[in-house]
Amino acid sequence: MAAGRWRRAGSALFRVIVVWAVSTLTMLALAGILPDFRLESARGDSATTVAITAGWGAAAFGLLSALVWPVVVRALLLVPALVLGLLVFFLNGSLLLVALDLIPNGRGTSNPETAVVVAAVMSAVASATSTGLAVRDDEAYRRRLSRLASRRRRRSGADTGRGGPHGTVFLQLDGVGHAALLRAVHEGLMPTVAGWMGSTHRLHSWRTDWSSQTGASQLGILHGSNHDVPAFRWYEKETGDVMVCNRPASAAELQRRAAGRTGDAGLLTVDGASRGNLFSGGADELALVLSVAARRDRDHRSRAGYFAYFSDPANAVRTAISFFAEVGREIGQSTRARARQVEPRIKRGGLYPFIRAFATVVERDVVVSAVIGDMFAGRTAVYADLVAYDEVAHHSGPHSRDAAKVLARLDRSLALMAKAEEHAPRPYRIVLLSDHGQSPGQTFEGAYGLTLKDLVRAGCGLPVPRRAQRTRSGSEARAAVRVVLHRPAPAGDETPPDPGSDPVVLASGNLGLISFPDAPGRITREELDRRHPALLPTLANHPGIAFLLLASEEHGSVVLGAGGAEVPVALLADGEGPLAGFGPGAADAVRRTDTFPHVADVMVNSMYDPETGTVHAFEGQIGSHGGLGGEQSVPFLLTPLDLSAPLDEGQLTGAEQVHRVLRRWLTECRGPEVPLGPSVPVPDGTVPGGAA
Repeated sequence: MAAGRWRRAGSALFRVIVVWAVSTLTMLALAGILPDFRLESARGDSATTVAITAGWGAAAFGLLSALVWPVVVRALLLVPALVLGLLVFFLNGSLLLVALDLIPNGRGTSNPETAVVVAAVMSAVASATSTGLAVRDDEAYRRRLSRLASRRRRRSGADTGRGGPHGTVFLQLDGVGHAALLRAVHEGLMPTVAGWMGSTHRLHSWRTDWSSQTGASQLGILHGSNHDVPAFRWYEKETGDVMVCNRPASAAELQRRAAGRTGDAGLLTVDGASRGNLFSGGADELALVLSVAARRDRDHRSRAGYFAYFSDPANAVRTAISFFAEVGREIGQSTRARARQVEPRIKRGGLYPFIRAFATVVERDVVVSAVIGDMFAGRTAVYADLVAYDEVAHHSGPHSRDAAKVLARLDRSLALMAKAEEHAPRPYRIVLLSDHGQSPGQTFEGAYGLTLKDLVRAGCGLPVPRRAQRTRSGSEARAAVRVVLHRPAPAGDETPPDPGSDPVVLASGNLGLISFPDAPGRITREELDRRHPALLPTLANHPGIAFLLLASEEHGSVVLGAGGAEVPVALLADGEGPLAGFGPGAADAVRRTDTFPHVADVMVNSMYDPETGTVHAFEGQIGSHGGLGGEQSVPFLLTPLDLSAPLDEGQLTGAEQVHRVLRRWLTECRGPEVPLGPSVPVPDGTVPGGAA
C-alpha cells in the first residue's frame, strides 16, 4: 500500500517536472520570436542566465495558474459565457505579467498585448504535455474510463447502482506457463497476481493436449472441442490445403467444425464478449477476433475493435507514445543481447520491433480497454487474450529479462482491470488462465545446422538446398498485423503443394509434421520403408528427435525412437521407451492425436532434456510450444475461492475439460450459457453467434 502511494507521488512529481521543463522551453522560444517579450536585460545576458530566467517565469506562471485560476473561475461563475471567454485571455495575460514580476532578477518584461499571446500559448502547451503524460498513467486512464461509462449509463437511463448476479471475466495470459507464473510471483514481478494468490484466488495447473498451442487450446476452451487439430499448421490431403490456426479462413473453418461437432455455439453464447482471440466463443460482442476477420459487416469484422479504440484521441496518444517507446526498447534489448553474445539467440531485426510493439502495446491496450468497457456495460461473460508475453518469449526466451519485464507490465494491466471492476454496475469474478506454456531451447537448425525439412529430404534421397530457407514463425501478433493492414498471408512452407510433389514438412514449435501428398490416406510405416528405406532410421536416430508417430499395417500405429525402439500406440506408457522423461499424460495425448482424421503421415516430436527443460523448435523460436516436453504443456488456472474447485482430485487434462469447468463456473455465477438445441441447426459455413 505504502509502495503504491510512493509510486503515485513519484509519478505526479515526474509530470510536474516535465511540464515545467516544456513550459520553460516554450517561454524561451517565444522570447526569441516575439519582439515585445524579453527575458534578458537591455545589456544582454548569457544563455545560462536567460534559461534560469525562463525557468523562474515558467514556474511562477504555473504556480499562479494552479493556485489563483480555480479561485478566479469560481468567482466568475455568474458571468455570461461569452464575457467569461473574453476574460479568460485577459486574466491569463495578467497572471503572466505577475509571474514576470516575481522573477528574482527582474529581467522578464512584456507589454500587455504580447503577454496575452504568450500566456495562451504556454497554457496550451502545458495542457497538451500534461494530457500526453496522463494518458500513460493507468490510474488516470482508469478514472477517465469510469467517468465516460458513468455518463453513458446516465444518458441511457440505466441504473447507476451496483448489484445483480456476478459477471465473469476470463483473462488469458497467452504462453505463460504454471512454472513461469510462479517464478514471476516469487521474483516480485506480478504483485497483483501475488495478492490474488494470497487471499482471493487459488492456483491450479492443467495439462494441454499434444498440440500445446493457442489454436488447439483456445478452440477447446471456447468451443468445447479441438478434435482433429493435430498442430498449429497441418496438411489436408483431400483438399490439398494447409490449415494454419492464425489464418482467418482456417480459424473460421475450425470454429465451424467445432460447432458442428458439439452442436454448441460456444462458451460466450449468452451476453458474451470475445476480445483478442482466435475464435469467437459464440459471442455477439467481438473485437480483434481472427475467425471473423474476413467478415465485412461493421459489427463483426476483426478490425472494428481497433477503429472503436482509436476513435478516441486520448487512446491514440496513450498508445502511440507507448508503441514507439516499445520499439526503442526492443532495439535496445536486441542490441544488448548481440553485444553480450547471449545464447541461444535468433535474429530480431527487420519489422520485428514493430510487430513486438503491436503485440505488447497496441493489442494489449485495445483488449484491456474493451474488457473494461464490457464490465462497465455489465456483460455476463468476457473472454480476452493478452498475447504480449508469448510474442516476446518466442524471440527473447521464456526465462529472459525481456519476457520478465513484459510480465510486470501485464500485471499492471491486470491491476487496472481489477480497479475498473470496482466501478462496474455489477460485481465480477476474474478468472486468470493460460492456454499453454513455453519451453526454452536452441532451434533445431541452430543446434544441428539443418532444418527438419532438410533432414527429411536427405532421408528421402532428395537434393538438399545449400542454404536452408527460414521456417516461418507462427505468431498471433503477426497474423493480427496482417489482418489490420489487409495484407495476405505470406507464401512459403504453408503454400499448398502440387499433387505428386515432394514431402510436405511443417513445423509447430517442437512438433514437426511430414505428409506425402501422392499417397492416398495415411501412409504406413511399411510403405514408407519400401519407398524411402533411409527416412525413418534417419529421423528416429537423430539426436534432436525424441520419437515419431506413424501408422503401421501390423500394429495399427506405432511410436519409433532411437536405437530401433518401436512401441505400438496401444501399449504406450508414460515415462517408458520413447516417452521417457515426458511426464504424465504424454501417452494418452499421443494416443488421442493418433485418432484424428488429419494426423500427419509422420508426427515428429523433438528431443526434450528433463534436467534443463529444453527442446528444439523446428521453426525460428528460442521459446516454443506446440509439442510435448517441459513447461509448454503445463499452463495454469487462477480462480476465485468462491467458485468450485476444477476437480475433486487429480489434474485437469485437455482444453475440452477446461471448457466444461468454465461452463460450470458460469452457471454458478447465475449466467449459464445455452447450447444450441436440435431445432437450431448449424448451417454449412456458418457458426451461430460466431464466424463464417
